Amino acid sequence: MNATFRQLRLFLFFAEHLSVTAAARACHVTQPTASMQLKELSEGIGLPLYEQVGKRLYLTAAGEALATTARNMMNEWGAFEQHADALKGMTRGRLRLSVVSTAKYFVPRVLGTFCALYPDVDIALEVLNRDGVLNRLRENLDDLYIMSMPPDDMELERHAFLTNPLDVIAIDSHPLAGRQQVTLADLGAMRFILREKGSGTRLAGDNQFRRLGFEPTVRMELGSNEAIKQAVAAGLGIAVVSRHALAKNPADEHLAVLDVAGFPVQSNWWTIYRKGKKLSPVASAFLQHLEQRAGD
Repeated sequence: MNATFRQLRLFLFFAEHLSVTAAARACHVTQPTASMQLKELSEGIGLPLYEQVGKRLYLTAAGEALATTARNMMNEWGAFEQHADALKGMTRGRLRLSVVSTAKYFVPRVLGTFCALYPDVDIALEVLNRDGVLNRLRENLDDLYIMSMPPDDMELERHAFLTNPLDVIAIDSHPLAGRQQVTLADLGAMRFILREKGSGTRLAGDNQFRRLGFEPTVRMELGSNEAIKQAVAAGLGIAVVSRHALAKNPADEHLAVLDVAGFPVQSNWWTIYRKGKKLSPVASAFLQHLEQRAGD
């Protein structure tokens, strides 16, 4: 069984996109060349690596296994390249991050200062909902992951680096805006606009409501903080959001933070990765930089 490094790299791109055209483009070869390389790889292994059902391509069991093997090999090679660069006193390579959507309000700023220090580092940033980040974490597709509610069903290395207060917000003309010591009873007749179930903000908010013995009346569930803020600013209801999703002056967005008993909910942002994973020099440098810059 023979397979070249180039073939494995091509197949890994194919497995990620399930498109020969996309794999060819990523590897800077023509589509006929990519098709030939994939065919030779399959023949060398002696098993079909993918199949077409209707108009879609799917990996076979052998293809799934090969994709995992190829990914591990590429990761090991990339780690070696970074280690060799570190021995030369250089920091360059690729940093792969997956972050939940609310982290998009601060992670790009940290990446900006990091790239200013290490201009030879390439960044691959995935911004997803919590379930999407967890799926990538389970597959070990990235160097680091950032979220506010790490899972309990995996062995992880966890680094808390920033507080993540959750506030109750309303339109700035709301009768409770500016009032002190609002009780949960005052919110009993209010309609809530909440993040989708499974998001970190929703999990933390629901946990707090349960602790306080309060059941909110949910008018709608939305999949982004921006959509929630727009709905609240339109007077459709009140919401629970991360303070990081708000402008420095919420009134600029026609919003007000309510002084509700039991809020803000105090939680943290975490950088996580699988226990036993050996971080690359670039990932270690970013983790250190993130913790140093978190206060900013």
